[in-house]
Amino acid sequence: MENHKPKSLKELKSLRIPIRNVNVEVRKKLTSLDKIAIWITNNVGSMGFFLIIFVWTVVWFGWNSLMPKDVRFDPYPAFVLWLFISNVVQIFLMPLIMIGQNLQSDHAEVRAEADFEVNTKAEVEIETILMHLENQNKMILEILEKLDKKYTES
Repeated sequence: MENHKPKSLKELKSLRIPIRNVNVEVRKKLTSLDKIAIWITNNVGSMGFFLIIFVWTVVWFGWNSLMPKDVRFDPYPAFVLWLFISNVVQIFLMPLIMIGQNLQSDHAEVRAEADFEVNTKAEVEIETILMHLENQNKMILEILEKLDKKYTES
């Protein structure tokens, strides 16, 4: 067993780096466009958005298939306007979702680095506590040996 002197509480406190809230740090660095991209990424990937698109598609097809021909705005078999709008939505959403995912990935990396910092600090503190316990055990054993010698001598 190595005979290291454990760090004192004062030494441990001097080594401490303040814990930082990376969520707040990342939020402060986001631009307005970044916030919009993240909002779109979060909301497009939801059941609510899926239901809106589904209902819109059913209404579109129903209106243009079942309504009288004079009120249809995109009659069967054309559906050109619907296809155009669908493609425009896809063309715009794909890069926005990718931007949002990249921003979320960067945020996850910052959180992982912060977790590593906290784990490293905890490791140093745990090692110090263990060293203190080992020293206490050693001291207790020495005291017990001295007491044992004292009682066996008397």
